Amino acid sequence: MLLTSFQEDLIFGDKVKTKVILETSFSKEIRILLKAGQVMKQHQTKFPIVVHLLKGEIDFGVENTMHSIKEGDVLTLDANVPHDLSAIKDSVVRLTLSKSDDVARVEKVIEESDQ
Repeated sequence: MLLTSFQEDLIFGDKVKTKVILETSFSKEIRILLKAGQVMKQHQTKFPIVVHLLKGEIDFGVENTMHSIKEGDVLTLDANVPHDLSAIKDSVVRLTLSKSDDVARVEKVIEESDQ
């Protein structure tokens, strides 16, 4: 058993922050901290994902349609679906990746969004 928390060390910065909270035999659980106004530009993944908004509010664009996501909402996306995020309030996002997906891909999206 492994016990950890998405709520510890919530320090929002000048850039979107990610942290691998845990890895299981089938998934990777990533925490993404977005300060109000921060964005992750449009991107996609080769694998399905689950996005759970633990705190805050974000606009979540899917194939050029914007969805207002509120605290507690959870959504799934199939592979290869273009999407983007924009934080309306300081937000804590739980991102579930396939074990086959790469955390470095998420970090690259954030880097490209900061440019």
